[in-house]
Amino acid sequence: MRILHTSDWHLGRTLHGVDLHEHQQAFVDHLVGLVSERAIDVVVVAGDVYDRAVPAVPSVRLLGRALAGLTEHATVIVTPGNHDSAVRLGFAAELMRPGLHLRASVDLLDEPVVVDDPDGPVAFYGLPYLDPDSVRRSLAPGGTDEPLARSHAAVVGAAMQRVRDDLAGRPGTRSVVVAHAFVVAGPASDREADHAERSESERDIRVGGVDSVPSTAFDGVDYVALGHLHGAQRVGPSGRLRYSGSPLAFSFGERNQVKSSTIVELAADGSVSVDLVPAPVPRRLAEVTDTLDALLDGRYDALRDAWLRVFVTDPVHPERLYTRVAEHFPHALAIHHTPVGALDAPTLAPVTAESDPIEVAADFVAFASGGAPSEAELAVVRGAYEAARASETSE
Repeated sequence: MRILHTSDWHLGRTLHGVDLHEHQQAFVDHLVGLVSERAIDVVVVAGDVYDRAVPAVPSVRLLGRALAGLTEHATVIVTPGNHDSAVRLGFAAELMRPGLHLRASVDLLDEPVVVDDPDGPVAFYGLPYLDPDSVRRSLAPGGTDEPLARSHAAVVGAAMQRVRDDLAGRPGTRSVVVAHAFVVAGPASDREADHAERSESERDIRVGGVDSVPSTAFDGVDYVALGHLHGAQRVGPSGRLRYSGSPLAFSFGERNQVKSSTIVELAADGSVSVDLVPAPVPRRLAEVTDTLDALLDGRYDALRDAWLRVFVTDPVHPERLYTRVAEHFPHALAIHHTPVGALDAPTLAPVTAESDPIEVAADFVAFASGGAPSEAELAVVRGAYEAARASETSE
């Protein structure tokens, strides 16, 4: 069976204020063409289809266009991520066209979509993003009033146990799990390449200070199609757990990533082989650091067509800095003055959208009190942050 694994479309996302809708539309057209050309049997979309819980109308229409095109050629299975609203994404799922399966309900995570090929059936299990605070009671073992531990590992582990229980009653059936989580290699591996790599643009999903799930939680499955991390990568040495990554770069930290879609060949014996097909690049991302005179003298003109993050290193703030850089580099999206050699160079790191909120708060406590926060104080900060984040995504 030939499976196309994709995730993290983030329809509606912007890049430093630039609307990416046109570029996301180009990716959708590329993906539909790829599914047709490569004779894909099943397309799985592992969450974060939208960038926010209440998407804009153009994003909803683009998703409709994507699903209509994909279902003309293949069975399509979609699960929500932490950016999506599971309720909105899964609304009226039972009314959708044949061949389209929106697996947004926790109650259905152990009821697979079964697709047959000449080698027999393949069971596809859709695990929506599982927020521990929302599902730790509903996923607790039957016959007990005790909720699961407040962790991603606990709720994903319980969900996967339900999957394995169902799979045990399907002898000879190959299996694929589609999940949205931050998964790290199990304790048996200490190789650097086997540890999942984050990107700047991924939303923090920590609960109780922990956001990861061990890869061993997914034991017993032939292939695990993961979403959440924006860089295409495998988890662990076996190659059966993979992140497809996002189709576009959503931060300058992703500028060196090769964006792709993952085509998985699932053999009769459950073994897998993988082919990464590069996604179209609407405009490359680059970063440049130098004095203003050097930036404007022509040596960096090959970057004028790129989306740029610019660091200007003059010791003294140049006159009309931002205007001059923007005039020379029309696609510069972020311009920073980071003086080198200044007599009174700042010692504090700037707070940006990519900064860890907990670390920022801890730095402020240390600055205001003259000492690092205690564990109890950090627990209060973490709880406040998680409550604020939960209120943003409750819709």
